[in-house]
Order: sequence, then C-alpha cells, then structure tokens
Amino acid sequence: MSETYEPGATEGPPEPPTQDLQHNDLLYVFIGPDGLRAGWGLAVFLIVREILKSVIYPLFMKLFPVSIRSHGLYRPQGLLVFEFAALLSVLIATLVMARIERRSVPTYGLAPPHGLRYFLAGLGWGLALLSLLVGGLRLAGVLSFDGWQLSSQGALRYGAAWLVGFLLVGLFEECLSRGYLQFTLARGLRGLYRRLGVTRTDAAAFWTAALITSFGFGFGHIGNTGESAIGLIAAGLIGLVFCLSLRRTGSLWWAIGFHASWDWAQSFFYGVADSGTMAQGHLLATHPVGRSILSGGSTGPEGSLFVLPVIAVAAAVVLVTLPMNRIQDTRDTQ
Repeated sequence: MSETYEPGATEGPPEPPTQDLQHNDLLYVFIGPDGLRAGWGLAVFLIVREILKSVIYPLFMKLFPVSIRSHGLYRPQGLLVFEFAALLSVLIATLVMARIERRSVPTYGLAPPHGLRYFLAGLGWGLALLSLLVGGLRLAGVLSFDGWQLSSQGALRYGAAWLVGFLLVGLFEECLSRGYLQFTLARGLRGLYRRLGVTRTDAAAFWTAALITSFGFGFGHIGNTGESAIGLIAAGLIGLVFCLSLRRTGSLWWAIGFHASWDWAQSFFYGVADSGTMAQGHLLATHPVGRSILSGGSTGPEGSLFVLPVIAVAAAVVLVTLPMNRIQDTRDTQ
C-alpha cells in the first residue's frame, strides 16, 4: 500500500531510508530521516527564487513594457505583469524543491480536493469583512464617501482587470509566505521540538513557523508608501488567520480567495488606500476624516484600530465554517 499524507501538513512522505546515512558524516549534514534537511531546503528555495527573479522579471518587463504606477496610482496593467512574473518565480521554485525532495506540489498547500469550495468561500468572506470594516468606519464618521467614479462600461473593465490582478496577488503572496516556506520551516521545527521533548510537536512547530512567516509577511509591507504601525501589525495578524485556515483545511485556497477579494474591495470597489497605495480606476471615491488612528489615514482601513476586531471576526469565521483536518487533529492529540 502506498503511503498517503494530507496536503499542507507539516510533514510529507519521508525519503527512503539510506543505509549508509549514519556512516557518512557529510551526507548526514544535508540529509535527515525525512530527506533534505529543512534549513538547506529553505536556503535552496530562496536562492532558486532569486535566480528566477533575476531572469523572469527583466524578461517580462521587456516583453510587456508597462509601468506599475501612473501619477502615483497603481495601474492594473502593471500589476498584472508584475504579479504574474512574481507568481511564476515562486511556482517554479516550489516545483524545483518538490522534485528535489520527492514530494508533490499539493503538499505545499495547493491541494485540489475542495479547493474551489474553499476558494469561493474565501472570496465571499473577504468581500463581506472588508465591507464590514468600511461600514464601521462610515458609521463612526471617520470615512466619507464622495460618489461614483466610473461609467458602467468602465466599471466592468476595471473591475475585471483588478480582480484578475488581485487574484495573482493572492496566489503569489500565499504561495510564497504560507506554501513551501511555512511547510518546510514547520518540518524543521518539528524535528527540533521532538529532540527537546516538547509535547504536541506538530502544533507547536506549525504555529511557531506561522508566527515567523506571518509577521515576516506583515513587516515586509514596511516599504509601502503611507504604511503605519497598525497596518503592519494587522498584516501580520491576518497572516495568522490565513495560517489558521491552512491548519484547518490543509489548503491555501480559502486564504487565496479572501486575500484577493479583500484587496479588490479596498482598491477597486470602495476606492480606499491599500497599505498606503491608491488604484487607478476605482468605482467609488472616499476620503478619511479625523484622527488617522481611527480612520486609517493615508494607510487606508488596514491602518485603523477598527481593523483589529474585524480580524478577530475573520478568525472566528475560520473556526466556525472550516472543518478541522482529521489527520491534523489526530496528530495534535498525540
């Protein structure tokens, strides 16, 4: 019988044991009981991705010479080209590591079972909770609506372009932060915690890795124009919610859907700033009112204190609506 494993779990099928492994000190440095050691895997993944970026990005810029900004506004054409190039570099790097480690790509959170259902649910909740946040800001009097900005034809054109663009953003950022990196970091920490005698090693390793990848993702926004401390913290916390959805389902698809529709609703539908950036061709026009700690100021709604309870609601939604992976649940009780 062939061994089965759950996509998104912290360990995939181990490499076939090597009889000479214990007798070869050099080999033991690189190869452990479950294959290539996690630290080396992370290093190789990052190096491969950087090499791919140095090739793919210039190639795409030459083939599709569009600017990502125009008069300080993000353009959908530029976002499409840039994010597709970024996604391609991550997917190829993940495929390379899957071949090296003899695992399947779905192991890293792209499992097809129930993927469409999770993705559509994420889309719906991302739109609903961003609307809840914007509605709360409006009721509190810290966000003002200035009216419609597009004709029906323009709304369809820009709406579709931004939806595809933010789907690429969701795919890229989730596959990068919570795909191979999350899986492999958790795999390495699991082995470390076992040697230290930590109980519930799978859960401890997963959530330690989740803290690192989530707040690494969050503070990766520090270079965004107009970003704020609350915005950075909020990005880290929503990253933990996405990790929770991965933990519950073994899949990134809920997080990808939520990420895409949340960004689409901010940038296109409501026309608010997203981490300090504004989109070209937004449906509604709005502007913040009053203290930036409440309105979000130039950061947008993600920079408001109101985002924190909304993130808590998102976590509750995951716990209530997404079933716990039975294999993960069994591991955690060991």
